[in-house]
Amino acid sequence: MGRGYIVEEVVEGYLSKLCSQQAGPVTGLLIGQSSVQKDFVVMAAQTPQKEESAVAGKSVDKEWVSEHARQLVFAVENLISSERLWIPMDDDVTDCVTLHVNPKTRKTVCRTFDVKDPKSVAKPADWKYQSGVCSSWATVSCWLNVDMLLPIPDTRAHTQSMDECLKEGLKVWAHQIESGVCLIDGKKLPEDSELKAGQKRNLRQMFTAQLLITPDVQRLTDVIQPCGGSVSVGGAVHSRAFLHSNKPKAKLAEKLLKRDVISTVATRVQMLLEEPLISDEESKGSSRDKPETEQLCLPRRIFCPVKAAGPVCVCDYQFSDEGLSEMTERMREMLDIDAAEKDLDTTQEMTAEIMESDVSAEPAVETVEALEPKRNNYIGVAMATAAALLATAASMLYLSDV
Repeated sequence: MGRGYIVEEVVEGYLSKLCSQQAGPVTGLLIGQSSVQKDFVVMAAQTPQKEESAVAGKSVDKEWVSEHARQLVFAVENLISSERLWIPMDDDVTDCVTLHVNPKTRKTVCRTFDVKDPKSVAKPADWKYQSGVCSSWATVSCWLNVDMLLPIPDTRAHTQSMDECLKEGLKVWAHQIESGVCLIDGKKLPEDSELKAGQKRNLRQMFTAQLLITPDVQRLTDVIQPCGGSVSVGGAVHSRAFLHSNKPKAKLAEKLLKRDVISTVATRVQMLLEEPLISDEESKGSSRDKPETEQLCLPRRIFCPVKAAGPVCVCDYQFSDEGLSEMTERMREMLDIDAAEKDLDTTQEMTAEIMESDVSAEPAVETVEALEPKRNNYIGVAMATAAALLATAASMLYLSDV
């Protein structure tokens, strides 16, 4: 027998609604958490429809759909893993699920693929609906001060792209996070200790964590390199992870929380690559006769609870010139969630402020501090698997008449 999926019954209602409303094939995401023993699905969201696909044909070839599902799952995994900054662990679950629903008969076919094996074949999986799947999941949260300096390449002396340089710098910082000590409620718990021993059903448990980070010790020759400037990223970020109720261990809480910290910071730094200011400034070359500093604000993290899904939240990033109405609209578009402005938790991260500074005594290099990128739909799911965008491979659902 293959893997078993415990599915929040709200998902069943959501899929039934899609079956009754949609005339043509629909794709979407299944969002949840995998563990060695059990897998959980707590919400589903249909893929936003593009205008050109709104009139897509109703007839779909069954074999093509199956092959497309298989290739899409591996493509998503390859994309995400290429941007992942943490080191995979032996206990990471690499099976992803595909679900096909016939809107006429409502028959469901559940299959899994091992995304680490390109030759993996579909395996049958058990799909069971249950109420209150994550009503008693634990929430582990922390706040972390971030202070890192990432070099920008000197295009005249270095062939490495800015993307590569920023990623290398982030990898060094991510290694520090992974190597850090995690305290839960002020204690360093044994890895195999159960986080929620004796918990009663429907009783929410919340834990506060601290990450103690020691900078890597590097030789002087390791850090000397020609560069055209630097990106200074500083501030406090909020991170959280949600843990399934099937006897989660302290080791899992630490792993997921660290991965969420890495993901939320890396996502915002990756947004820098969309900002044309950097390339515009670089194009000026050596014509500058004095150092220049540009200070802009990275977006802050906003949380929104998923109704009927216990303590589980999704997250988005709010830019300084955006209102809450734009947050709710993006969540409706990307995750099909009807959230009110009053539902949004905006208290975890403060809006960054531009501070005046004197740079006359600084070296003659360009410094870009906390650049604000162009607006992109970097909306993530604050789930336990990694709790943010770029966190885990997406599972897929298909609704079609085949």
